[in-house]
Amino acid sequence: MIKAVISGTGLYTPPETIDNDELVEAFNQFVEMYNSEHTDAIERGELDALNPSSSAFIEKASGIKRRHVINKSGIVDPKRMAPYIPERGNDEPSVQCDMAVVACNEALKQAGKTVSDVDAVIVACSNLQRAYPAVSIEVQSALGIAGFAYDMNVACSSATFGLQAAVNSVENGSARAVLVVSPEICSGHLNFRDRDSHFIFGDACTAILVEREENTQPGQGFEILGTRLRTTFSNNIRNNFGFLNRADESGIAKPDKLFIQQGRKVFKEVSPLVAETIQNHLQSLSLVPEDLRRMWLHQANLNMNQLIARRVLGRDASEDEAPVILDEYANTSSAGSIIAFHKHKDDLQAGDTGVICSFGAGYSIGSVVVRRR
Repeated sequence: MIKAVISGTGLYTPPETIDNDELVEAFNQFVEMYNSEHTDAIERGELDALNPSSSAFIEKASGIKRRHVINKSGIVDPKRMAPYIPERGNDEPSVQCDMAVVACNEALKQAGKTVSDVDAVIVACSNLQRAYPAVSIEVQSALGIAGFAYDMNVACSSATFGLQAAVNSVENGSARAVLVVSPEICSGHLNFRDRDSHFIFGDACTAILVEREENTQPGQGFEILGTRLRTTFSNNIRNNFGFLNRADESGIAKPDKLFIQQGRKVFKEVSPLVAETIQNHLQSLSLVPEDLRRMWLHQANLNMNQLIARRVLGRDASEDEAPVILDEYANTSSAGSIIAFHKHKDDLQAGDTGVICSFGAGYSIGSVVVRRR
């Protein structure tokens, strides 16, 4: 039987950063301008005054301290509060393609492979720059990979869903190796004028190479013991941007065309679902929580991850057991759990077991149990 192995990972980190103080300064300037401009309407009770934000609030609520972004200047401009990313011509590589190529090349180098060893590319992320042609096929072309490629979107769970698709392709013999790449430009769909969410996201791109065990070196990488996916419909995390927006001009500029969520409901409903999914997945593999050496969880909220780990393990998890990268990267959607894996995997010993788990809009949950070879 063909077994699938994670043999390499890669990461692209945008060079520009915004810390909480810088983000709050821009937001609070916007709040002052808004309240001043709408003083009369606020006094008449027709509009609610906006409240300022604070770095202390952000860090306490989320654990986030800073984030990497494709463009900083537009975001911290209180008159704009959106990244400035110029549109490129059709004969130029897309921004997501550029990010993906960097991450993929690092994953290939780490695995000791070349593009000739790869048969497929899956771009799995929460937002794509265009409907078609597929960004994955553009990445495939830029890298010079033969075979096939396709895009998939399961919001923050995209990377783990992509991993299952890659495992299936490797194990059924349709590909020797598959690159799963997640180019996330989350700053592009974030409403930086919304106090409840303006701090949540950052930009990054990850790549994972999944290949046949027989084509790897002894002791290289992580054996994939099993994957499990779960979805249940909810409107509590939503983005209504789409190609039909132009069919109703009245809704084009509404806030729901960007990321919106009912944060407290998400926390309350998703946390137990994730813990239950991980526990059931372990049980199906004849494993128990005590077998877990590490949990690479979706990096959305520190408090949420601590609760999930506590439910799974039956006790508080140490930072070594459930590493955190969202203090530096914020929520990078599907890339988050893979960044944690990329940065916190090399110290594990042969036989150590861990779980990569991402979760988010849908609701969707993806669990991938791995063992160090």
